[in-house]
Amino acid sequence: MNNIQWMPIIGMAVGIVLGLAGAFGGLGAFLLVLVLGAVGFLIGRIAETGEIDLSGLSVRRK
Repeated sequence: MNNIQWMPIIGMAVGIVLGLAGAFGGLGAFLLVLVLGAVGFLIGRIAETGEIDLSGLSVRRK
């Protein structure tokens, strides 16, 4: 049970939030949630690692 991959679950939750913002708030709310989510993600990465290194987000296939 400790081997849960969280990135797909987090991605799904972000998609649901963006969809709800777009459905109920229109394009402006969708873009605002998208930008603030990206800023929050970057701040979280900086707080966690002390640097901005987004190379770990891409999947490298062998």
